[in-house]
Amino acid sequence: MPKLKTRKAAAKRFKATGSGKIKRRKAYKSHLLEHKTSKRKRRLSKSALVDKRDEKNVHLMMPYL
Repeated sequence: MPKLKTRKAAAKRFKATGSGKIKRRKAYKSHLLEHKTSKRKRRLSKSALVDKRDEKNVHLMMPYL
């Protein structure tokens, strides 16, 4: 069997936690930040977990995660 390739775009966006869940960054924190409140920007800075329904797709993109 040939080796499976990792999608590099996905590898840059997702990391695995110790328990095997997948971490992601929150959206809406890259531009147009002037009108967003500090509270909202702080909340968006924290990492989140990929939803259980999407984990299968991430694993397909990153077979060795």
